[in-house]
Amino acid sequence: MNGFKEPGMRKVGSYSSMADGDDLDLSRLPDRPKLPIERQRSCDERSMNELSINVRALESFDSLYSPGGMRSGFSTPASTARNPFEPHPIIAEAWEALRRSIVYFKGEPVGTIAAYDHASEEVLNYDQVFVRDFVPSALAFLMNGEPEMVKNFLLKTLYLQGWEKRIDRFKLGEGVMPASFKVLHDPVRKTDTLVADFESPECQKGIRLILSLCLSEGFDTFPTLLCADGCSMIDRRMGIYGYPIEIQALFFMALRCALTMLKHDAEGKEFVERIVKRLHALSYHMRTYFWLDFQQLNDIYRYKTEEYSHTAVNKFNVIPDSIPEWVFDFMPTRGGYFIGNVSPARMDFRWFALGNCVAILSSLATPEQSMAVMDLIEERWEELVGEMPLKVTYPAIESHEWRIVTGCDPKNTRWSYHNGGSWPVLLWLLTAACIKTGRPQIARRAIELAENRLLKDSWPEYYDGVGLKKIANINKSHSCYKVWVSTR
Repeated sequence: MNGFKEPGMRKVGSYSSMADGDDLDLSRLPDRPKLPIERQRSCDERSMNELSINVRALESFDSLYSPGGMRSGFSTPASTARNPFEPHPIIAEAWEALRRSIVYFKGEPVGTIAAYDHASEEVLNYDQVFVRDFVPSALAFLMNGEPEMVKNFLLKTLYLQGWEKRIDRFKLGEGVMPASFKVLHDPVRKTDTLVADFESPECQKGIRLILSLCLSEGFDTFPTLLCADGCSMIDRRMGIYGYPIEIQALFFMALRCALTMLKHDAEGKEFVERIVKRLHALSYHMRTYFWLDFQQLNDIYRYKTEEYSHTAVNKFNVIPDSIPEWVFDFMPTRGGYFIGNVSPARMDFRWFALGNCVAILSSLATPEQSMAVMDLIEERWEELVGEMPLKVTYPAIESHEWRIVTGCDPKNTRWSYHNGGSWPVLLWLLTAACIKTGRPQIARRAIELAENRLLKDSWPEYYDGVGLKKIANINKSHSCYKVWVSTR
């Protein structure tokens, strides 16, 4: 980094600015037909609807989606002021702990284990490389000028993607990637065995296989991606089945990335066309139906039910009485957020930190919506951040509802683990979103809170507790949960 070199870190640029082209401005595409009923919303309804795609939009997708072809809706501080900073003393400690978690296959680094704790890693399966958990670690190594491990990791997961995958007697679809993989070392035979460059044919095939799964046509009538309970960061039963915000935001980002990586050959062209159409439909759907602010809450409260035809306003037939009481106290007059889920007769009004931050980073959120999310975090700091950042969801499920939804899960008691627990790993996403929206002071405030606890508590995976009374729940060094401090 500029002006210093800590143990375990390479000298690279202090700041990793987001390109000005990161924002997806769908208003630059051809105009869509007027909706039958115009409603005043704080979200952006300038984007095209599902039926307004034409050839001109496809021909111009390079300038619309490639990072160099757009300008940001925000004034990103990292792009305007590159001031050096003094590293926090715990940065070296974080990198040392992260490097202890590296997994090697035939002498080459291929990832990091989920947690570094000799006492419990085997019992908890934390001795494996979890694909999900390695993502923030991968970003840390990339930002530190060490891409080899990330390259090896991607190639190994692509290799495992081609294996025949069966669960009991059921064969999974072609293209499914493993949730994790483990390296078995044989000291006698001196062999390593695996259990379970984007221009290369292997990578191109891998991208197309994944897209075939995600873009396949079926019974679904929405552009969102159907998700079973437990198929996201919240990997236990928490009532997030259907169309959780986290999956939709990641899906949107993945589609945009695929556009920049796919070759425009005979095989890739078809996918490019399908991606562009899906992006338009998905962005309109999410910005319109998942967005909640003070005005929209009032609109939902006055919904009429059993509406039909194209003039229907309450398109999901949501009963106003299903709005939970806490929402009215939680929603400030200034701010808004993407709610957890929307499906027929069901709106999950819970706040999910990961989905909202990714929505900002991927430009699924409009500039106005992105700023509103930041406003909400400031207005509801004690509820969403508290003393140890950052709550994975708010509010927690309690009492009889907890018994029904979680199946009396003893790990997901209220304000614990994925039921309202605080996860330091989310700090890097919050920081990135704050930088993109020009609100770095929000991230700085959260990071200062974490700096006072993480090293002292031996890098816990998450914290239990509500409000300002946090108790470290697990005293283990979770490799991917220290990345914020090592790449700050």
